[in-house]
Amino acid sequence: MPSTHNHAAGSSSPLTSLGRSIWTRREQFPSVEANHESSAQELELQSFQKHVADLFHDLSGVGADELLSIAWTQKLLDVFISCLEEFRGIFLKNKEDISKPPMDHWTDEYLDRSLKALDICNAARDGIDKIRMWHKHLEIVLCALDSRQRPYCEGQFRRARKALMDLALEMLDGRDSGSAFSQRNWSFGRHNTRKDRHRHTSSGHSRSHSWSISASWSAAKQLQSIANNLVAPRGNENAATNGLVGSVFTMSSVLMFVLSALVAAIPCQDRGLNTHFSIPPQYSWGIPLISLHERIMEESKKRERQSSNGLLKEIYQVEKCTRHMTDFVDLVQFPLTEEQKMELEQVLEELASICEKFKNGLGPLERQIRDVFRRILNCRTEGLELLSKASNLE
Repeated sequence: MPSTHNHAAGSSSPLTSLGRSIWTRREQFPSVEANHESSAQELELQSFQKHVADLFHDLSGVGADELLSIAWTQKLLDVFISCLEEFRGIFLKNKEDISKPPMDHWTDEYLDRSLKALDICNAARDGIDKIRMWHKHLEIVLCALDSRQRPYCEGQFRRARKALMDLALEMLDGRDSGSAFSQRNWSFGRHNTRKDRHRHTSSGHSRSHSWSISASWSAAKQLQSIANNLVAPRGNENAATNGLVGSVFTMSSVLMFVLSALVAAIPCQDRGLNTHFSIPPQYSWGIPLISLHERIMEESKKRERQSSNGLLKEIYQVEKCTRHMTDFVDLVQFPLTEEQKMELEQVLEELASICEKFKNGLGPLERQIRDVFRRILNCRTEGLELLSKASNLE
């Protein structure tokens, strides 16, 4: 994405000459009341920028073991909700200005990105459904190899082997972007008929029962569409809007980062991680945000993660543990030696830990994504209503 040049367009208007950024303006206004209002607005906008920076500094302080875990992803969504609610408050306080140029253009762009964000929320929810299916197979393995009531026997290992094969097929299916989420429609209240759903899921290997993503939809293309034209405002735009466009750029960048992180972490159709950020240095939140983005990109380039369904830490643990367990089950001979029993118990303990994380984390994570969906939709609806009212008054 091209970097933004913060120079004012050629103009002789007084507003254009106010400087490169709202943050450096020190002009005196003829009215004391206008000066007070402007100062209050500047303080509010600066407070928003600082709040975003503080939240992302906190997010970026995590170690490698925590980054992209379920717990960290939940924290990321909490940060997004906090930023969105503060941004929404700024929007509502300045509703008279959002329909005036150049703010109207920035408002339209943000509302368009918000609509596209809803699709990625749906895709992430579908991805959680897929992880739930994997969780069920892992629980079958744990149940089959439970040795608390009886010693290990061949029947237990046959059942465990079948569950591991089913899991492997599910995870391979998730990597096939052309069929992983086939035969689905957009989810804004429009569902397939029960007959259609039965026809698409009753034959062959079982798939997720969600119907929110179409077969041709691409997470990578959707992210690219959202990122298009996401550049920082020019100095004259900042001056003309008293800095409001800077808040829109900030929220748009936060939205873009959160969506790209969701696509990176959670299984999504046609995942792609080619997002780029260009953030001028005056935006203090840019440093931790870009740092996090670079760390996620580095994680995706690791050899063992390149063919993964998602970069979620727990997914990597599943892939690693199930490979170990599959090798063990395929090569085991009876009776088991004490060394083999110890090795098996260790792997089962790791699988049990993963299952516990899925059991406790997937539900809250899905509810958060639903909440993000709802809040984005409500904010977009309010924005459209404000623009409509302003248009009717003209």
